[in-house]
Amino acid sequence: MNAAKLFVGNISFQAKEEELEQYFSQAGRITSISLMYDKATGRSRGFAFVEYASASEASKAIEMFDKKEFLGRPLTVNIARPREEKNRGHSHRQDGGYRSRQ
Repeated sequence: MNAAKLFVGNISFQAKEEELEQYFSQAGRITSISLMYDKATGRSRGFAFVEYASASEASKAIEMFDKKEFLGRPLTVNIARPREEKNRGHSHRQDGGYRSRQ
């Protein structure tokens, strides 16, 4: 796990990546920032990942910005957790049978 990568949630849907970068750069040097968008609609999903050059800068950002208002919404800022693997295989019924189409 990268202690310098943060999850930022509850972001205003109108927020732009540049605004986030300007705001979060107050805590230190940002190495990457990714505002997440819905693939189907192209709209913001209301969360982003911000990565700092060091874990100490990331910790400072949590202290500075968690629960603080940004564009009218209180942000959630914490260490990003690794992405969980989704089961991409076929799901099976508990009784071992298959559902037939009727």
